[in-house]
Formats: sequence, structure tokens, C-alpha cells
Amino acid sequence: MVGFTVPAEVSVFLLDIEGTTTPIAFVTDILFPYVKDNIQDYLRAHWEEEECQQDVGLLRKQAEEDSHMDGVVPIPLETRDGEAEIERIIQAVVDNVRWQMSSDRKTTALKQLQGHIWRAAFENGRMKGEFFEDVVPAVRKWREAGMKVYIYSSGSVEAQKLLFGNSTEGDISELFDGHFDTKIGAKVDSESYQRIAASIGCSTNNMLFLTDVAREADAAEEADVHVAIVVRPGNAGLTDDEKSYYRLITSFDELFLPSST
Repeated sequence: MVGFTVPAEVSVFLLDIEGTTTPIAFVTDILFPYVKDNIQDYLRAHWEEEECQQDVGLLRKQAEEDSHMDGVVPIPLETRDGEAEIERIIQAVVDNVRWQMSSDRKTTALKQLQGHIWRAAFENGRMKGEFFEDVVPAVRKWREAGMKVYIYSSGSVEAQKLLFGNSTEGDISELFDGHFDTKIGAKVDSESYQRIAASIGCSTNNMLFLTDVAREADAAEEADVHVAIVVRPGNAGLTDDEKSYYRLITSFDELFLPSST
């Protein structure tokens, strides 16, 4: 992989996080296990707060929508006062969240609660975001060249901001012009990229999307977005057809800006 020159019409970089800016191992071995290990304590500590109750309400509604699925855990309403009643509901929330995570669900309800749990961890210094070493220097270079840089991840916008605001590189949130999550649409839906372009105020072919997932690349390309697939340690393998069809990079350093920028 020798890299390529960014098309001249591109003025916006749209970046995935997991497997693109951040090692998958950080997500799978640190972020997600932290939620599973700490969700019960988090709920107990924040149960009376309005935000926590909103999170539980969203999860309850999602569980109702998922009632046809195998293994779904319903979340009962609180019908009476008492610690035993609260503990019963908390346990249901814990079981539901763990079921969703084991099923690799990407529901807004799940992502919102995960983001709030991670916020507590980031703010108390128990966790810091991690990035591949080529990411921050490259983004700084793009910004200096007048490019805009946005994030599009299945993790909530709040979780994204926490990652970049509390990282091993310090607070690098000022490097990004904005964030998108699945509220704008699924990453495997081409219309999501059209909505992102409209939100930014550019054409879809003014964007270059960097992701490690071929299905996401397919959807973006269908919307006339320029695409490159990022091949990083720990990422899922690509088929021979995908390798031959898509531009592949192993580092952001392999993206060269056109001489006119």
C-alpha cells in the first residue's frame, strides 16, 4: 500500500473511530468491558438523577420494541418504593444491557447509557482515549491545509467527545469540526451520508470517508462519497475483491493532499 492523493474536490474528511482512529482493542478490551463491569454500581450511584431515569426509560422502550427477539430482558416499571424494588429493576437493566452488548446491538438507548458511564470514567481519570500514532499529526496537517474534519461513529456523540477530550494526547477536541452518530442514520445506509453532507453544507463528493468496514464503505460510495479503507492491526480481514476494489491505507500518512491546497 503506497497511499494516494486526495481528490481535488475533497474538502471534508469524515472519520470512523473504532479500527480507524482508535485501536479496536481499546474498544473491545477497555471501553466495553468497563461498562459490563461497572454498570450496576453506576446505576446504584445515579439512580435518583433525572438523566439516569431518562436512560432507563429509553432502554425500557427499546426492550419493548425488542420483545420479539430471543433473549431480550424486559425492564419493569417501578410500581412501589423500596430498595428491593429498585434493585430488581437495576438488575433487569444490567441484564438487558449485557444482552444488547453480547448481541452487538447499536441502539441509541444502549449507546446513550454507555456514553454516560464512560463520561464518569473519563472525568474521574479512570480512563483515557487512545489513538494510533499517525492520527493526531495527520489531522493537524489537514486542518492547517484548510480541510474540515468530522467524526462519524456508532458510539454516541457524547461518547465521541469524551474520547477526544480526555485522551493520551490531551484534549484534542478542537481538531474536529463536528460529530455524527447513528441518530443521523445507520453507517451502512447510503442516505446517512447524504444527510451528513447536507448538515455540513457540502456535496457528498466533497467528502472522503475513512473506515475499516467494507459495508460502510459500500454505503458511502453509493452516496457518491470518496472512500478509503483503513487496514490496522486487529481489524477484520477483507476479501480479495474488497482489497482489489477499494483504496487501502495502513496509516493516515499515506493520504497526500493535492498540491493546490
